[in-house]
Formats: sequence, C-alpha cells, structure tokens
Amino acid sequence: MKKIILSAAATIACLSMAAVIGLSQDQEPLESKGKGPCRADVEKFCKGVQPGGGRIARCLKKHESELSEECAAHVAKVSEKFKEARDACSGDVKQFCEGVRPGKGRIISCLKSHEAELSEACRATLEKKQ
Repeated sequence: MKKIILSAAATIACLSMAAVIGLSQDQEPLESKGKGPCRADVEKFCKGVQPGGGRIARCLKKHESELSEECAAHVAKVSEKFKEARDACSGDVKQFCEGVRPGKGRIISCLKSHEAELSEACRATLEKKQ
C-alpha cells in the first residue's frame, strides 16, 4: 500500500511539474517552440530526451545545479506547487485511487472521476491546475 501511495505521489509530481514547465501528456515541450523560462535549458541539457511521461522534468532535475537562474526559479516554483498538490491530495489518492496504476495521467483521471467526493483542499488544487 505504501508503495502505491509513493508511486501516486511521484506521478502527481511528474504531472504537476510537467504541466507548469509547459508539457502535457500528448504535446511537445513548449520550450522547443521558443516559449517558457526553461526553453534554453531544455535545448542545452535535454535535447535528445523524448517528451512525455515526465522525462523532460526529470532531465531538468538531473541538471538542477547547472540551470539558468530563470529556469531554476521556475523549477523551484513548480516543486513548491507539487508539494502543495501532494499534501492536498495524498489522502484522496489513497482513498479513491489505491488500485490505479500510476502513469499516463491515470491518477489524475481517477481523482477527477471522484471530484464530488474529494477533500476541499484536493479539489481546489486540481481546479488550480486546469
């Protein structure tokens, strides 16, 4: 059970970070199109990384000490938002999505399917993400 919760938290982390950095599950990173505070860093450190599944976010995390000041500040902001989402939704993930396999947005979809039953904090966090 603890493994599932940790996996769910990791999934929420990747999705949250990806969303704020400018990634979606089905799109290329916005940075590759000349937008976003981490565009140059993505091109420099993650050029060969296939977008999707949080791979760009993990790549940036690996190069955290080498990031530009603007990108590092953005990543720090994303991390803070992730912590808020994790804290707000961890109980809801455990209650409603315990058997859901992490990845490809399944945890987020599960939470959204239980929107009316979610804690107020988790619901508010999900609404902010949309």
